[in-house]
Amino acid sequence: MLPVNSPNAAVQSLLVSSHYCAKSLYDAIGKVPIVRLNQLDLLCKQHNIYIKLDSCNPSGSIKDKNAVYLIKQAEEQGLLKPRGTIIESSSGNFGLALASIGASKGYQVIIVIDAKTPPPVIKMLHAYGASLVEVPLTLADEAGSMQKARMAKARQLASEIPNAFYPCQHLNPDNPTAHQAYTAKEIAAEFPTPPDAIVIGVSTAGQLAGIARYFRDYSPNTEIICVDVAGSAILGMPRYPYKMIGLGLSFVPPAFDLNYLDYGYNVEDHIAFSMCHLLAKKEGLLLGASTGAIVSAGLAYLQLQSQAKTIVLINPDRGDRYLDTVYNAEWLAQQHLTLLNRRELMQAINTIQPVVFPENSKGAACEKR
Repeated sequence: MLPVNSPNAAVQSLLVSSHYCAKSLYDAIGKVPIVRLNQLDLLCKQHNIYIKLDSCNPSGSIKDKNAVYLIKQAEEQGLLKPRGTIIESSSGNFGLALASIGASKGYQVIIVIDAKTPPPVIKMLHAYGASLVEVPLTLADEAGSMQKARMAKARQLASEIPNAFYPCQHLNPDNPTAHQAYTAKEIAAEFPTPPDAIVIGVSTAGQLAGIARYFRDYSPNTEIICVDVAGSAILGMPRYPYKMIGLGLSFVPPAFDLNYLDYGYNVEDHIAFSMCHLLAKKEGLLLGASTGAIVSAGLAYLQLQSQAKTIVLINPDRGDRYLDTVYNAEWLAQQHLTLLNRRELMQAINTIQPVVFPENSKGAACEKR
């Protein structure tokens, strides 16, 4: 037997505790760690701030859950047959999740991308064997969004290619069910005393709707906080171009419902990207752009609280797919984005006000929808 205090004993102890072995890629999805944040700010000493690392799913994002759920459902309903083709509009994570699962199941995968798709994502999609179709910039709308053009192209391809299945993450009513079945239950299992709040990027509203539906019944006192990028259409604020990938839409997705949230925040690109850099340097977490917005909104929410709270922040994806953009000084300069230092960032977060909030909120200066 190894001495209790030897380095090898410590390693052996870790190995014994890490005993989960998945029978397949499907079974590995959702088995992710939850980590407490300790170094970002004094708020970490006053509150319990946890981040759920859904970036640790097999393809590197939370989108593995709705991808596997919608594929299973399509197989059961006969919409997706062996050697069939999966077609989707995506500039990132959902495309990677479909490409990963498609590779493991023997499906062809075609992803419709646009000019904002980060180069590392394109390389990863090719590595999974996916085929890519790019929509030209000339089809962007007045705010520079390509989503509607991408979706139209995906719909066209699905109608032309035999045995094709188009999950359509933005409009599929079953998209939230995946997060009700997976993400919400994972949080409930890890927190026997439910958290005071859960902070979620709105994206297609699948995560928001699924988690909110579950927690409205399971723990009605848990506040649901949604986060979007400033310039997006979803929370009803003025639209303008933004550089964020992963958050923001040019339309309100059908899964979005104001009744699901207690607070809604819009976060500017430069605040979100600055938070990404701070998370890497202070917490050792290299995470995606939307996570910077989610953490910033979580801290802004805590500024409103007079008592200690326990909150869970949902981390959608890893940072490696943003090495050429968010973590690239040259790209940031080209976009006229200046990173804030720690003091400037916390000052900026202190000025973020919710754009949606409950009737009894103290944020009286905010515009209530």
